[in-house]
Amino acid sequence: MSSDATTAIPTLPFAEAAGAAPETGTPLLGLGASLPQADARAKAEGTFPYAADLWAEGLLWAAILRSPHAHARIVSVDTSAAEAMPGVRAVVTAADVPGAATYGRRVADRPVFADGLVRHHGEAIAAVAADHPDTARLATAAILVEYELLEPVTDPEKAFAAEPLHPDGNLIRHIPLSFGDPDATGEVVVEGLYRVGRQDPAPIGAEAGLAVPRPDGGVELYTASTDPHTDRDLAAACFGLAPDQVKVVVTGVPGATGDRDDPGFQIALGLLALRTGCPVKLTATREESFLGHAHRHPTLLRYRHHADAEGRLVKVEAQILLDAGAYADSSSESLAAAVAFACGPYVVPHAFVEGWAVRTNNPPSGHVRGEGAMQVCAAYEAQMDKLAGRVGIEPAELRMRNVLSTGDLLPTGQTVTCPAPVAELLAAVRDFPLPALPKDTPEEDWLLPGGPEGAGEPGAVRRGVGYALGMVHMLGAEGTDEVSTATVRVLDGVATVICSAVDTGSGFSTLARQIVQETLGIDEVHVAPVDTDQPPAGAATHGRHTWVSGGAVERAAKMVRTQLLQPLAHKFGMSTELLQISDGKITSYDGVLSTTVAEEMDGKELWATAQCRPHPTEPLDESGQGDAFVGLAFCAIRAVVDVDIELGSVRVVEMAVAQDVGRILNPAQLATRIEAGVTQGVGAALTENLRTARGLVRHPDLTGYALPTSLDAPDIRIVKLVEERDVVAPFGAKAASAVPVVTSPAAVAAAVRAATGRPVNRLPIRPQAAVAATP
Repeated sequence: MSSDATTAIPTLPFAEAAGAAPETGTPLLGLGASLPQADARAKAEGTFPYAADLWAEGLLWAAILRSPHAHARIVSVDTSAAEAMPGVRAVVTAADVPGAATYGRRVADRPVFADGLVRHHGEAIAAVAADHPDTARLATAAILVEYELLEPVTDPEKAFAAEPLHPDGNLIRHIPLSFGDPDATGEVVVEGLYRVGRQDPAPIGAEAGLAVPRPDGGVELYTASTDPHTDRDLAAACFGLAPDQVKVVVTGVPGATGDRDDPGFQIALGLLALRTGCPVKLTATREESFLGHAHRHPTLLRYRHHADAEGRLVKVEAQILLDAGAYADSSSESLAAAVAFACGPYVVPHAFVEGWAVRTNNPPSGHVRGEGAMQVCAAYEAQMDKLAGRVGIEPAELRMRNVLSTGDLLPTGQTVTCPAPVAELLAAVRDFPLPALPKDTPEEDWLLPGGPEGAGEPGAVRRGVGYALGMVHMLGAEGTDEVSTATVRVLDGVATVICSAVDTGSGFSTLARQIVQETLGIDEVHVAPVDTDQPPAGAATHGRHTWVSGGAVERAAKMVRTQLLQPLAHKFGMSTELLQISDGKITSYDGVLSTTVAEEMDGKELWATAQCRPHPTEPLDESGQGDAFVGLAFCAIRAVVDVDIELGSVRVVEMAVAQDVGRILNPAQLATRIEAGVTQGVGAALTENLRTARGLVRHPDLTGYALPTSLDAPDIRIVKLVEERDVVAPFGAKAASAVPVVTSPAAVAAAVRAATGRPVNRLPIRPQAAVAATP
């Protein structure tokens, strides 16, 4: 990415984050300031303590035996040889789980250890604790497991007729959405079949944890959990303990783009700690991470779009099939998003969408940024390009004729009440100047697809421009009770925020500091470490901590503000609303009162606890109708790519982004989130695909799974951020990182279509799909 990738927003003080002097009028603290993250320096310098760095006196090491098969019956498990090895302290299998044998963050259908049946490659069979990590690994290899191999079901289309892979059956959920007149037709009809591959969250930091037994018979789990209270409850149920006997301490979170940790290994760690009475640590290998945690749902999509002669949409028909892998996880929620957003941010009078999520013997699928919405975006935007070609108008113009706006209806029957400036976003990227064409000289060879050592010729390179519009929902959906609790305490002029919201890179801890600075005029604000002794704040997904946890912090800070100002207001005979706090000073509306926060706080301890709970939603009914979402966020992206039409190699030259953000709370952090989301989307478009053969993961490592690096990241031009505040959201802000992930793969695919004339109906785009069609 070029060094000036974000300079397209002249009103935002990005230079401030790099240490340059801020622009006049730019706040240094509070909301609107580019306040850096508190742990940024430690992470950059390599001194930040991650979960893999944990240590305890008397530490034992754990290893997990995983199935080499995708589908098999377990005839017998013999652990005697492992147990007899010197240094081995414990071996646990399914027979040793004292409580619930299965777990799941949404559906408890996944066994702690496979019991009688293996349903996916890498499923846990047993776990070992030993006094050395090598001993633990050798002991797992000494466990003898006799398997009876079964035919794996790896094609989700065949899962409907296959023998049940699970007692709950193969069908996890079916949503038949019906909206409008089924007999409606358009003058122009286009159809398409699309496939989206299996993207892995690929956390760079190792997945690790430490379990420490307690004298009361309970256990403490130290891990980089993204949803500590849910993980505690799952673990306690499996341990046969009360929730208050299990404590989860969040430590060393390196960042997450989905379910970055597998709760199953935390449960295995706790069982070993309880069995041995010693602290037990596990640091997962990269292969274990690929096999254990959830991935983006591979998806098959069939579409038929109807439009009139001018390209205005009449009806959309779609079938969406999500491959959930062996267990349900978040597949029901992912399917709801896919079906609800199957038509995209467009006005569609009639829509008929059927969606299914099914179990297979493939690796497990679950929450990854923009789940469900990303897959359908790739399909409906391909359909819009086809429709533009059939009608004979520019792709951007076709989209402009159909864009959604505030007050329109979603196909679920829900009215869009939040700001929906989709037309404004599209116009911004459409009108932004295109990048210059590369020069055909040896000095500029690095501009060719494939890099400086690429085999392509400049004469074979074609440039393409593509557009995409995406949307995501914020917070949980379909009746999820979203609530968060926060405490703000001020003592000796220093504020502390206590909230169990985990900052996975979303910037919540920085936002919490800014909220308190803004509300109380206190510069020094600390955010306490997270554990389950604090009230729950929920999962770190869908921008919920910006909204719900940020809202709780704001309410608590305002309550402390009232406690601070009430004595002054009473003394001067006025209400607290007539007093304001700014730059650490307290002043009255008439200027009679002027003092400092530090003076008024001297020797005082003030604190308050508050909750934030958004307005309720409802599940989709049997026709896919219902007010299922709290809020929506939108994005428009224009992609410019260079394609070697002989080799099929693709270079993303530029991504122009316009996004509706509600309100900019931290300019530099917002830009970083958008850039990261776009880059993740480029990976999904071009390189990231966890490949399987008969259910077996091929090359579960970072050589076989190609993540985009800094050299692959394009110039990302944030050309417009629309600040139209959502009145029901605290601060009016919207989630920022998921919607560019959703939109950018579709934009890249559209640009490759424009360059090659090929349909490009599969993500990631394979080289053979990017070779230009013959005349």
